[in-house]
Amino acid sequence: MTAAQPTGNEQIADKLKFNEKGLIPAIAQQHDSGEILMMAWMNRDAVIETLDTGRVCYFSRSRGKLWRKGESSGQIQNLVDFRYDCDQDCVLVQVDQIGVACHTGRRNCFYFAARDGKEVVISQPEVSTEELYGKK
Repeated sequence: MTAAQPTGNEQIADKLKFNEKGLIPAIAQQHDSGEILMMAWMNRDAVIETLDTGRVCYFSRSRGKLWRKGESSGQIQNLVDFRYDCDQDCVLVQVDQIGVACHTGRRNCFYFAARDGKEVVISQPEVSTEELYGKK
């Protein structure tokens, strides 16, 4: 019996350079505005699932398992384009973000700015974490 040939998406995942923990940084960008939404990690399985399903999947380091963006909050990222850099050690997922991207209820995770030597919060939550996750 011969081994199954890898799919095209598996071949793409195999080109990527994962770190010693089997992870690669993934930057999520809103496809039509260019807004940077968040950074998370992917493992090989998350890359393949994202490419196979068209819905972005990450690897949760804190939970030690795949994390399908929006599975608990409903704030889904639909894949528009999957890119990787010249060194093949960082991924850019261009997405259509449904709802907010940040677990704090903000549109994106980059809401801290360094201005004149001080930390400034530059955006407020659009939705409460209670609404997102049903927690008090």
